[in-house]
Amino acid sequence: MRSRYSAYVTHDEAYLLSTWHDSTRPSGIAFPTNIEWHGLSIHETSGSSLDATGSVEFSARFRRDDAHLELREHSTFAQENGRWFYVEGLDPDARG
Repeated sequence: MRSRYSAYVTHDEAYLLSTWHDSTRPSGIAFPTNIEWHGLSIHETSGSSLDATGSVEFSARFRRDDAHLELREHSTFAQENGRWFYVEGLDPDARG
């Protein structure tokens, strides 16, 4: 998760797409030019090297124009051949 956050900060589209599961991978990523990232906090994780799936709940702080905001997400991952791939992000408050 930390590496994907860093890739968003540096606009590393190639890395993000290469770590995105092919079942949900977009054709490209549009990076807003008015966002300044300020930090990442990991709240909860699940899954290990022995599991096929895992998840990370995180919050990322950022500034857009003059507003200080926070993105909170529950990200799901799938492991294939020893590599983790991002599948999707959900609102943690919407989980069942």
